Amino acid sequence: MIDVELEKLQSLLDESKRAVVFTGAGISTESGIPDFRSPGGVWTTNQPIQFNDFMSAEEMRRETWRRKINTDKSIRAAEPNRGHRAVEKLIRLGKVSNIITQNIDGLHQESGVPDDQIIELHGNSTYATCLDCGLRHEIDDIMAAFQTDETLPLCNDCDSPYVKPATISFGQSMPEDAMQRARAATDACDLFISLGSSLVVYPAAGFPVIAKNNGARLVIVNRDPTEMDHIADLVLNREIGPTLGEVVEVN
Repeated sequence: MIDVELEKLQSLLDESKRAVVFTGAGISTESGIPDFRSPGGVWTTNQPIQFNDFMSAEEMRRETWRRKINTDKSIRAAEPNRGHRAVEKLIRLGKVSNIITQNIDGLHQESGVPDDQIIELHGNSTYATCLDCGLRHEIDDIMAAFQTDETLPLCNDCDSPYVKPATISFGQSMPEDAMQRARAATDACDLFISLGSSLVVYPAAGFPVIAKNNGARLVIVNRDPTEMDHIADLVLNREIGPTLGEVVEVN
């Protein structure tokens, strides 16, 4: 039996010269990483720590690292799934120019996508940075010391106490460079494929609208309907891995 929806997706990919993929939590839940915002997620039981609270209170910095111990368990156990592998193949074939992602798990990198083609809007949880001098710090070293006696990290270069997981907290400014790169990639694309995003978190959720307004085709693959379905050229309320994996022919 012919799957008309998958044929349409294949046709849009075939016609595209420069596609962009936008990924949200839905692609990573298929690897076993919980969606923080969903019912039962981390943020339903613990209010997110605001950036200003992290900066102003040592106890909030300590609580940030306590929580990271728990969230890291699922991230460290996760591996790229069929959806990640399909996106990597599209990058490798030159069909997709960039991945714009809301995810912080590093699974696109693990799937083999080069760093310079991944635009992380909400940062990356697999390392930490000094908020004063920008030095990168490896998570394992910090966590080993913290789990011993809750020792908070200090920057190796400038001794700043503001060493934080390299993710964007509530109240923290979005990364200017990533936002500029995402806008440039969106402006240049002729096909924008949103995978596993509810498209409600701004400013990231504005990129599909920008692409559509620029004349690009818009595809939304998400388990549940989104508020942008009405402007999309194709909406697939399906699992990402089986859907994209079949079209791109990856296991």
